[in-house]
Amino acid sequence: VRWMMYWIVFALFMATETVTDLLIAWFPFYYEVKMAFVIWLLSPYTRGASLLYRKFVHPMLSRKEKEIDTYVIRARERSYEAVVHFGKRGLNLAATAAVKAATKVPGNGAG
Repeated sequence: VRWMMYWIVFALFMATETVTDLLIAWFPFYYEVKMAFVIWLLSPYTRGASLLYRKFVHPMLSRKEKEIDTYVIRARERSYEAVVHFGKRGLNLAATAAVKAATKVPGNGAG
């Protein structure tokens, strides 16, 4: 559970870091503060990731649980439909290629 909390918080940090690097990378000691923050998140003594997860991430996820579940269900349905669609398309392309190859073979009586 501890590592799950860390990786979730770290992933959120990495996502926000993309924007903050562009905006405030010029700030003195920015990279040192960022490195200290990651160490604070990871440290078993400070348990920074657990603290941030319990105070901010978990309550937000709990409030949005139904929306997240709905999104996951929709994504699952869409992915299944996409697999079926591309599977049919791939089979059609393979069948067409096989027919074309069969009609071009010398000595089969078709050419």
